[in-house]
Amino acid sequence: MAGTIYVLNGPNLNLLGKRQPEIYGSETLADVEAATASQAREHGLAVRFLQSNAEHQLIDWIHEAREQAVAIVINPAAYSHTSVAILDALNTFEGPVIEVHISNVHKREDFRHHSYVSLRADGVIAGCGTQGYRMAVDRVAHLVKSLN
Repeated sequence: MAGTIYVLNGPNLNLLGKRQPEIYGSETLADVEAATASQAREHGLAVRFLQSNAEHQLIDWIHEAREQAVAIVINPAAYSHTSVAILDALNTFEGPVIEVHISNVHKREDFRHHSYVSLRADGVIAGCGTQGYRMAVDRVAHLVKSLN
């Protein structure tokens, strides 16, 4: 199996390990990237791991993924609850999409209980900490294998 998974991270995830460690843990985004890349290699896959606080940049990467990626793993962070534009971009992507949230959004404020991204996602992983990224890679590997 060959291919690249785009792993897209939304706003404030650049502060992972520093921002609210009681919710998001102490691992940094670099730690998550290393673990996710290692997990992907076990499946013969690669990752392009990206983070932006800008909605338009995430949309541009989703558009790029249409030509470059076998799947998208996305932690849209707060854009989950607000961005129809990201949903529309994801709807142009033909491969699997897995949505990841480090915290259990359903145990948090009511506004976090709805995600526009979930309307497109082939799976949603929430509340598993940063392990959710590795779980998402495993799910992508299964989905990509079943498509071939």
